[in-house]
Amino acid sequence: MSKPLHIFDMDETLVNGDCASLWSAFLVRKGVVTDPDYLATDQALMEQYAKGELDMEEYIVYTLAPITHIPQHEIDSLVDEFVASDILPLVFPEALTLVKSLKESGVACLVISATVTFIVKKVAQAIGIEDALGIELVSKNNCYFNQVTGIATYREGKILRLQQWLTEQTNSFDEIHFYSDSINDLPLCEYADYAYLVNPCERLSAEALKHPEWQIFEWGS
Repeated sequence: MSKPLHIFDMDETLVNGDCASLWSAFLVRKGVVTDPDYLATDQALMEQYAKGELDMEEYIVYTLAPITHIPQHEIDSLVDEFVASDILPLVFPEALTLVKSLKESGVACLVISATVTFIVKKVAQAIGIEDALGIELVSKNNCYFNQVTGIATYREGKILRLQQWLTEQTNSFDEIHFYSDSINDLPLCEYADYAYLVNPCERLSAEALKHPEWQIFEWGS
């Protein structure tokens, strides 16, 4: 009997939006960030991400600089509010249905996202997935610092972090199913046994032509 593992990208896959950019907008709305150019710069960096050209460390350094003086427990409380108010209304109903069905069948699920871990874990848990991997940050004086530690869960780094995670599990899996929308996840799509493209971007759609076995889902349409 096979033991599948279903892995989900988060932004634009489980959630109809990008949680990192939405978090930036939330910080501005809450008055945590007051720089008038902050959101425009965030958007410019995210356009690079969409093209598969983003320097992830540059993005982390810039977008998280405003919170490096705020204690982690205060940030975690803000994330709870953010997930409830800004993210849960954007979760694809199809994603909730699928995750619920998988859990009821005893299938293991994992979220791997190129968003920072303190957001990814709370979003995943709100959707019903306990295990989640995101970009880990250095911690200084009980604050999240805007510096990546370890392997970033971005592009090929998602495969490396997945492999690390698998070695830490008591269960072994003989099928990897992966869901994503982004060209940045092409390496993991090709690594997985089964790939499912959720509202794929133009470049990932083009790659799918080389992989007729990949399934394409149109969620939220």
